[in-house]
Amino acid sequence: MYMLVHCSNCHTPLQLPPGANSICCAICHAITYIVDPRSAPPPPALSYSSSSQYQHYPPQPHPFQVVPSPFSHAPPGPPPAVHGPKRAVICAVSYKNTKNELKGCINDAMCMKYLLVNRFDFPESSIIMLTEEETDPYRRPTKSNMRLALSWLVQGCQPGDSLVFHFSGHGSQQKDYNGDELDGYDETLCPTDFETQGMIVDDEINAVIVKPLSHGVKLHAIIDACHSGTVLDLPFLCRMDRSGKYVWEDHRPRSGVWKGTSGGEVISFSGCDDDQTSADTSALSKITSTGVMTYSFIQAIERGHGTTYGSMLNAMRATIRKTTGELGGGIVTTLISMLLAGGNFSGGITQEPQLTASEPFDVYSKPFSL
Repeated sequence: MYMLVHCSNCHTPLQLPPGANSICCAICHAITYIVDPRSAPPPPALSYSSSSQYQHYPPQPHPFQVVPSPFSHAPPGPPPAVHGPKRAVICAVSYKNTKNELKGCINDAMCMKYLLVNRFDFPESSIIMLTEEETDPYRRPTKSNMRLALSWLVQGCQPGDSLVFHFSGHGSQQKDYNGDELDGYDETLCPTDFETQGMIVDDEINAVIVKPLSHGVKLHAIIDACHSGTVLDLPFLCRMDRSGKYVWEDHRPRSGVWKGTSGGEVISFSGCDDDQTSADTSALSKITSTGVMTYSFIQAIERGHGTTYGSMLNAMRATIRKTTGELGGGIVTTLISMLLAGGNFSGGITQEPQLTASEPFDVYSKPFSL
């Protein structure tokens, strides 16, 4: 069982392998030393970073000590069990009462949970929902809570596990400082407190939920946000034209840094390319605001296009193109129609969902499954 610790320099959640007494952070490259709490008296743990300065690290809890859990319904209690072969993190950020407010994110989260539970047999107890509707402060989509939830998602993975990360909210870009982006920009996700705590950068997302995945574990990410094409920093992007022809673009960093898994499989559907924006609109369902990408993803499955990854991607893009041309979405799906009416979006929609993966594959022969 891995132990969750935090980098002593940048505080990124890290998974300490059994028996290890130190770990190197994939983000800032500081080394965090862990002292066995059973030894007495334990000296303070130290971190040595590239600045050649030792930094004190707060003592870690005993591996078997019960600590308060941010993901239990009741306040303090044991950390959540890693549930069965299927589990998911669904994160919806509406930025309520700010200039950045979005109308459709909560609807996206509700629909995605309904889809996972009723179509793909995910146990409700294995789904963590982070939304601004939650009264529990540990289940709100803050930067800290999102980091913890992502670490929980991959904790103790076993062959056969199927994991899902869904995010609906704002995405952005910032200058890449470590040279691992072909376009010179890192992609980011914006938690509810991003203006004070900062955004979550693709490098961190990759380090936390992509790199640790071992053989036999599958992760799907469904990211409904602007600039989200490569937000998991996966090595390969499926560049598909409107006729359905495609090639896999190699996005591996020139530096040679590995952005893939440890033998597992990661496939990501994102709302748009890195240089595009994603819409929040009622033009698709006609009765409620939803993220365009989330709606088209669910509709593709409902209309029977969820056979292969290629058919999924083509169907999602066709839905959006049709809406752009007609400003209509066709038949309202059962998942969307169960929701109440929301806000509106005026104007056309210009975005193309993207598919990225840890390894290239034949998108028209590989069956789609969650």
